[in-house]
Amino acid sequence: MTALLATICLILIAIIVVQIGKVTELASKIRGEEEVEEQANKRHGNYSMLFMVVFLVATVISAWYYKDSMLWYGPHESASEHGSSLDSIFNITLFFTGIVFIITQILLFYFAWKYRGQRGRKALYMPHDNRLEVVWTVIPAVVMTFLVVGGLDAWNEVMADVDPNEEFIEIEGTGYQFAWHLRYPGADGKLGARDYKLVSATNPLGQNWTDPKNVDDFHPSEIYLPVGKKVRVRITARDVLHNFYLPHFRVKMDAVPGMPTYFVFTPKTTTEEYRRKLGELNLNGEPKYPEWHEPIDPNDPESPKKYEAFDFELACAELCGKGHYAMRRVVKIVSEGEYQDWLSKQPSYYLSTIRGTEDDPNKDMLFESEIRERRQEFNDKLEKAISAEDPAAKTIELNHVNFETNSAELTKLSAYQLDNLADALNKYASMSIEISGHTDNTGEPEYNQQLSEQRAQKVKSYLLGKGVAESRLAAVGYGATRPVADNSTEEGREQNRRTEFRITAQ
Repeated sequence: MTALLATICLILIAIIVVQIGKVTELASKIRGEEEVEEQANKRHGNYSMLFMVVFLVATVISAWYYKDSMLWYGPHESASEHGSSLDSIFNITLFFTGIVFIITQILLFYFAWKYRGQRGRKALYMPHDNRLEVVWTVIPAVVMTFLVVGGLDAWNEVMADVDPNEEFIEIEGTGYQFAWHLRYPGADGKLGARDYKLVSATNPLGQNWTDPKNVDDFHPSEIYLPVGKKVRVRITARDVLHNFYLPHFRVKMDAVPGMPTYFVFTPKTTTEEYRRKLGELNLNGEPKYPEWHEPIDPNDPESPKKYEAFDFELACAELCGKGHYAMRRVVKIVSEGEYQDWLSKQPSYYLSTIRGTEDDPNKDMLFESEIRERRQEFNDKLEKAISAEDPAAKTIELNHVNFETNSAELTKLSAYQLDNLADALNKYASMSIEISGHTDNTGEPEYNQQLSEQRAQKVKSYLLGKGVAESRLAAVGYGATRPVADNSTEEGREQNRRTEFRITAQ
């Protein structure tokens, strides 16, 4: 029914337009075409002047009304140290282009009105005017010179790379359809090498695991940065063109496949400080920015206010596909203490995902971080066992002491924990221990007993070679007689194949 009524209305409008055209044609024949044309020109000229006034007034009012949300005035002061220079250039450019815009619009519509067609008036042909050409060439050139020089100065400030000797944080963002893959350096402060040929399901960035700098790199889900610390962002892309855009910090840079780019900035405002600014009240106790005091969920008045849930964001400023919107990531600017606390909780991607798998090229070596971690773990267990009163608590499993399959030959990596044990025995000169070997129940009991004894003796021999007196060491094999888990499962059998030591004197 609605479609039928709309169709009827369109037909009636078409009939009215046709009839108006016929009436106009008839009137022109009666009054003369020249007189009708002159009246039409005058009417259209007046309409254009009226449109000019309405258009300019609407432009100024809308620009003022949307200045906070569209032009980033009001509470949206730059959150980076260099951003004020960019905002200053923007304001200067807006000032001059705004003046030119208003003048040209006034002249455009004024000339349309003033030089409308009139009887008895002829057009003046002006082939050349040096004065006019100088005016409209020199003035824009002077203004553009100042704008370009100021822009280059701001650009050089923003795009200046870091000095290798200064303190800064380097992070990496890799764009792909449709997300950002972030990478941070670990304790060494350096990002490891990458090779696109190494990209796989388990290695999304193509990190070269033979580069020691990659060992402690981690992949967070959001950007955490400390306030007041210079940050260098390394930017790459894995498929199509993206753009790494941090609007609140006035930085953006294309992410181009095969061509790494970067920018440098220093955050000067924490997320909490920016939230407080958005939620400011005026002297009367009224919200300074009412739009930020509205609830996030319009259907739930009890939901947090917009300023309370505000977060800086990372966006893609290229239309990289229909999932473009999904590339938004949260950016949190925090104090140095909060940043260090967050940093300490981030697991290494290599150690948590790659280490010990088929993709690990470093199975026969330990990294310094692993050596320190294992030493600390061993020392903590030893101190706890020494201070324990329960005799059962004085037994410690050597988790990282392993043997070749069906052999008493120690694996290469076992030496690290045995060295820790030797150091402990040298530190506690009065301590004596019993080394015990254990197996699962696979195979003949006699063979398992013999193998466990040989393995215990092998550990004893290693410690003797490190200068520990033989009188302080005893080696015994228990075969499969002392299981700690169910031998019916592979996991249980793996736990039963172990080497332990018990403190017998201290």
